[in-house]
Amino acid sequence: MLRKSEFAGLIPHAGAMNLLDAVVAFDHDSIHARSESHALADHPLREPRGLHAVNLAEYGAQAMAVHGGLKATPGAPVKPGRLVSLRDVRLAVEYVDPDAGALDVHARCIAADDGGAQYEFRVEQGGQLLASGRAAVIHPPQGSAPLRHACE
Repeated sequence: MLRKSEFAGLIPHAGAMNLLDAVVAFDHDSIHARSESHALADHPLREPRGLHAVNLAEYGAQAMAVHGGLKATPGAPVKPGRLVSLRDVRLAVEYVDPDAGALDVHARCIAADDGGAQYEFRVEQGGQLLASGRAAVIHPPQGSAPLRHACE
């Protein structure tokens, strides 16, 4: 098991937006992470009624990013990634129950090359599926301009 301090540098999120607490297991194709951040009253994505299940896609995306970083050549810089699509997202609940225990976040790489990757993800709580889907990330060429908002 890897603690947050051992993988936090693999994703650009910091502080409360670094949502995963631990990596339970990973191999070349998949990762299983765990989190209890959904239960925090000051969760950055929480709304008055709680954490909406659509935000579980962010947990999946962070697991993807950690997985990509763990698979990288040791000592090599982590490639920045941009989440470009979510597909077939299914939500089994509207809001995540903060009292039902930890979230188990699973992601499995289904395709990858130097330009990006596609993953399937699912988030479970106490063995119950809460959310699932697919996500794609691209790795922009080094030195490329950052994305700008369409209205700028």
